[in-house]
Amino acid sequence: MKITSIKPMICHCYRTNWVFVKVMTDEGLHGVGEATLEYREETVAAAINELDRNLRGEDPRNIEAIWHECYRSLYFRGGPVNMSALSGVEMALWDIKGKELGVPVYQLIGGQVRDRVPCYANGWFAPAKTPDEFAAKAKIAAAQGFTGLKWDPFGSAYLNISKAELRQALKCVEAVVDAVGDDVEILVEGHGRFNVATAVRIGRALEAYDITWFEEPVPPENLDALAEVKNRIRVPVAAGERIFSRWDYQRFFRLNCADYVQPDLSHVGGIGEVKKIAAQAEANHIAICPHNPSGPVANAATLQIAASTPNFHLLETMAVDIPWRKDICNETVSFIDGKMTIPDLPGLGIDLNEDAIAEHPYEPRNLRHYNGELTNIRPSEAESFFKEARI
Repeated sequence: MKITSIKPMICHCYRTNWVFVKVMTDEGLHGVGEATLEYREETVAAAINELDRNLRGEDPRNIEAIWHECYRSLYFRGGPVNMSALSGVEMALWDIKGKELGVPVYQLIGGQVRDRVPCYANGWFAPAKTPDEFAAKAKIAAAQGFTGLKWDPFGSAYLNISKAELRQALKCVEAVVDAVGDDVEILVEGHGRFNVATAVRIGRALEAYDITWFEEPVPPENLDALAEVKNRIRVPVAAGERIFSRWDYQRFFRLNCADYVQPDLSHVGGIGEVKKIAAQAEANHIAICPHNPSGPVANAATLQIAASTPNFHLLETMAVDIPWRKDICNETVSFIDGKMTIPDLPGLGIDLNEDAIAEHPYEPRNLRHYNGELTNIRPSEAESFFKEARI
């Protein structure tokens, strides 16, 4: 079997644009992956086209050999663009291999340790701005069965936060905690906003609310700063979505930067790379909770990790999504009693509709984290994408 072509496809999805990958072979089998690199989608698509040029004629089943050839062939290795492109292609190769053998990918990377995984929701809050609005949205999400709720309550703050801004953010946290009670985990997102002093100040204030974690409290460039914040606060820290290889993660673990590790399958090199990072985390007795706010193929691939990884803890998922998510793929997501069922279909268990994707072409979007518009991440017509949902 030989690779005949690799094709990137960009699909507008309101908040950003999904970047999908399709790898074709001379035996009629194809695989799909996802390389969504938020706000640099056309850039990563160009990098995927570079991989197409290099990989035609290769046997798609030789995943490790292809991965290393792609990685070592880059004189300037790593980084979000190259690793995201490689991630999407690598997912598609696993998809091909699973389809050829007639088994889910998780059977090829260790076998099954669970058939369902608990989920926490992102995007549940749109477009809330006030504590009362967050509380009302939280009650809806809790009623849908989510075991945790994550959001960024910090408005447009960056590096520092005023006393008034912090008081407002804490009122939002308190309103959500009061709305959902003790049955729902509370996860507070920092989006890498704050300097060390501010992150410590916020982390200590959050102790009153028994939160599950404070995510990415400082910018991702300085792991020593992240470790310092973790050592100075008493709420757990989650981080790692903006680390792009297992080599970068070595220092992350050596510094004991976080209590929960969050590699993103679409950015860190793909399924095999996350398995290696998860093994590093397991050796350090750290739970893995992959960053997973992207599209349906990334979700399908992350479920393969969830199925086969002993120290997998929580799955991030979007509570609702754009209405055409159901049109651009044949995704089947079952969400029962707060847990997502892991499918047993061959490969990743998902395929794409290229014609439907073409109906939603690329639209440029800019980062909203620091302009007060962060909660506007879903259109008014957003809807559940779960085929089966029961609480």
